[in-house]
Amino acid sequence: MNRPESLEKLKSEEFDICIIGAGASGAGCALDAVLRGYKVALIDKKDFAAETSSRSTKLIHGGVRYLEQAFKKLDFAQLKQVRHGLEERHIVLKNAPHLARPLALMTPVSSWIEGLYFKIGLQIYDAFATNDTLPKSKWLTKKEVLAKIPTLDSRKLHSGVLYYDGQLDDARYCLAIVQSTAEAGGTVANYMEVNGFGKDTSGKLNVVNATDTRSGAQCAIRAKLVINCTGPFADHIRLLANPLLSERLRPSKGVHVVLPAATLNSEYAMLIPKTSDGRVVFAIPFEGATMIGTTDTDYVDVSIEPTLNESEKKYLADTLNPYLAKPIKLEELKAGFGGLRPLLAADPVKSTKSLVRDHEVETDEKSGLISLLGGKWTTYRLMAKDTIDEADRFFSKNNSCTTDSCILAGGENFSFESWPQLAATYNLPEDISRHLTQKYGSRAGKVAALTVNDNNFKARLIAELPYIQAEVIYTIRQEMAMTLRDFFARRIRLEITGWNETLEALPVVADLMARELEWSGDQKQREISEYKDLIMKFISDAKSV
Repeated sequence: MNRPESLEKLKSEEFDICIIGAGASGAGCALDAVLRGYKVALIDKKDFAAETSSRSTKLIHGGVRYLEQAFKKLDFAQLKQVRHGLEERHIVLKNAPHLARPLALMTPVSSWIEGLYFKIGLQIYDAFATNDTLPKSKWLTKKEVLAKIPTLDSRKLHSGVLYYDGQLDDARYCLAIVQSTAEAGGTVANYMEVNGFGKDTSGKLNVVNATDTRSGAQCAIRAKLVINCTGPFADHIRLLANPLLSERLRPSKGVHVVLPAATLNSEYAMLIPKTSDGRVVFAIPFEGATMIGTTDTDYVDVSIEPTLNESEKKYLADTLNPYLAKPIKLEELKAGFGGLRPLLAADPVKSTKSLVRDHEVETDEKSGLISLLGGKWTTYRLMAKDTIDEADRFFSKNNSCTTDSCILAGGENFSFESWPQLAATYNLPEDISRHLTQKYGSRAGKVAALTVNDNNFKARLIAELPYIQAEVIYTIRQEMAMTLRDFFARRIRLEITGWNETLEALPVVADLMARELEWSGDQKQREISEYKDLIMKFISDAKSV
């Protein structure tokens, strides 16, 4: 992915389709479209997956809670959402095996009646998962549960029900879709903010006016069709194309807290099915930490990044603590993050947690804009298929969708067991070799190869963690990392697992990025100052009520 080349193409060429928004849904649409033979441009006002798509619970699932609601309320829309999620789950796992893997989740129960209830529910969940290789659910004894999650309170525990879903590194998975799009012939660029449209004589969109926010340069992207995949920001683009449209989205905020791995001291995750307000909360091992989430509350001003606050921190801690032998303390917090769900508008008297996370493809007859609204990570590929099917109708074509069998960048011929060979070839420690193999897949050798000519690139960014200097260089040259936050938040995920560690590694990463991207001394200091201020704001917000 070469940004200067992409910018030149965006200025000089005409595209069949310009897709706005490079989160999971936009990247999925771009890959599907380019594989169907269309000439595609994919742009985002920030980085790839900078918003909702990097701030999920990192689960690939059908939605256990939706299944329960479907049966309790005879809500077939919820049932449809579960079926879609479980149909797509095995494809998401298969197409990027380095970034997605099965995850065992434990549901602790306090009585045999409660255990029977969850066992029956999860058996139904299993039954919906066709063409699936994940193990089926099991009802485990108290002793078996404590052997798997030893930090649980044995006095309150009767037994537990174990089931399986998938886990993914959401930001890097989205990046792999973008990379695959570029390698299949698509033109991709981050930091391109849309500020208006040009139209033909019939009022249909044919130009996307964008600003390169890194340089300030203007760009008029010519395209026969424009697709809006901007998630919770979709109404802004819809109204920019046609001010007469009514708003369709009702965003909700979800936050996560991140605690030390010792909180669960387990490779198993935990589902907490009963909370004070009827939500479901997960405690999940991720990147050497324990992630707890999520909340679900209305959020009005989508222009302000959602952050974690003290009351949300307390809610999540109070939800998990009754299950633990040693309650967690809020000062143990390592990091936290918030994201927005692009929920479709519904009855204003309903809470957002009752809204279905399904999607809709809308075509505005006046402007010709196609908007992909709603949805969730697990069904991104299905959402994209429905959207590009609509594009096919626009072009009077009937192409086949082949993304179900498209192995994503880094997944080609991948084997996690290749890490010892990487370690031996480049004289790397085991933890670094495992990390590179898991994050870059079959391309880990390209990262490690940077250490051959410059031994300094083997150096760790932080003494106790597996991230190395070579990754900074590789992500700039091959993955279009443009800012400090691109690297920390979405390329190596350190921002969401350790704020203090991020601040510790900041100077050396800034030095490397400044040299590679040819920042001036003033720009380097500005980039450091802005990012440091952002992390300090996260820390401050987490202490505010």
